[in-house]
Amino acid sequence: MNTSSTAPLPRIATLDCVRGIAILGILLLNISAFGLPKAAYLNPAYLGLPTSRDAWTWALLDIFAQAKFLAMFALLFGAGLQMLLRRGKGWIRARLSWLVLFGLGHAIFLWDGDILLAYGLIGLVCWRMIRDAKDTYQLLKTGVVLYLIGVGVLLLLGFVSHGEPGGFWQPGVAELQYEKFWKLQGGMEAWRNRVDLLSSSLLAIGAQYGWELAGLMLFGAGLMRSGWLRGTYSPGYYRRQAAWLIPLSLLIQLPAIALQWHLHWDYRWSGFLLQAPRELGAPLQAMGYLALCYGFWPTLSRLRIGHWLTQVGRMALSNYLLQTLICTTLFYRFGLYQQFDRLQLLAFVPLVWLANLLFSNLWLSYFPQGPVEWLWRKLTHLAAGQAEPKTLN
Repeated sequence: MNTSSTAPLPRIATLDCVRGIAILGILLLNISAFGLPKAAYLNPAYLGLPTSRDAWTWALLDIFAQAKFLAMFALLFGAGLQMLLRRGKGWIRARLSWLVLFGLGHAIFLWDGDILLAYGLIGLVCWRMIRDAKDTYQLLKTGVVLYLIGVGVLLLLGFVSHGEPGGFWQPGVAELQYEKFWKLQGGMEAWRNRVDLLSSSLLAIGAQYGWELAGLMLFGAGLMRSGWLRGTYSPGYYRRQAAWLIPLSLLIQLPAIALQWHLHWDYRWSGFLLQAPRELGAPLQAMGYLALCYGFWPTLSRLRIGHWLTQVGRMALSNYLLQTLICTTLFYRFGLYQQFDRLQLLAFVPLVWLANLLFSNLWLSYFPQGPVEWLWRKLTHLAAGQAEPKTLN
């Protein structure tokens, strides 16, 4: 008997709001990936010792943003998979397969920092594990184990790595000039280079990052199944959770950040081993951020900004792609690439956020869902061979 349903799922405003915060927060790191060479994303010393201003900017972003908002989004993605189980396997597989195709197109034709492909591929593996988990505890435990395997692989890579860093960490002058050329040139040259980068990304997903991503998705599904992400606990409970999760995360990460600075971002240490404390602290901090939002939701829900963030979260995929279109236009088409340092690039972030907020609120005042979400839903129904409901909530 087919127990799947095509009726729209009821929206949870708190989930939409924190998803909106995660999408906006991701840009705090992505702006450097748009405006600077790829090596600058993790290594502020890619051109030699950075200025104190650049080093402090890197340190603050590493403490409060790097990997945190991505972890938030992965937890919420897993929660979404838990909610979608009632759709049935055909619908879920079609939805995730289309996400993989969106990711491929995004990664090859628009920007090499895509996350959609990884989420689609790992989601295709994880949804079955979520469906087959016998209880919440098994989901949470498996999520923790998978995540720690990913951290363990990172440490292993650090212990076995030898020799000089490659261009991904310390590029030469010719490599930097060529990267600038193909990013500003666009066209086939850029597509070929993005395909090369995509193959490296797929290898990293299979070897290390995929374990962490799968762990976060399963843990997020467990949090949804337990009621934690449904907001079933009191605001005071969530605030108490945030009060220990965030400080614990900072305590884990701060020594590693200080050591990276002290060692001048030496590849052997900073490329792998000293990344591990951040990877360990990021899920705790992400849950702390979520707990803060849930703990203050009674106040946030009454504010206009709470409504705006909720609208951004309802159009998360559209807004993620909108950020790419805006930033690639600014930095690659208008030639602003490598014209600003890390701190100056942050000045662009509120402008892109404003575009996300205005676009979401204007669009959703006329339509029930975002443009890419509408297309995704249409294609999913066609691929799954299910009739689409005549009305959307």
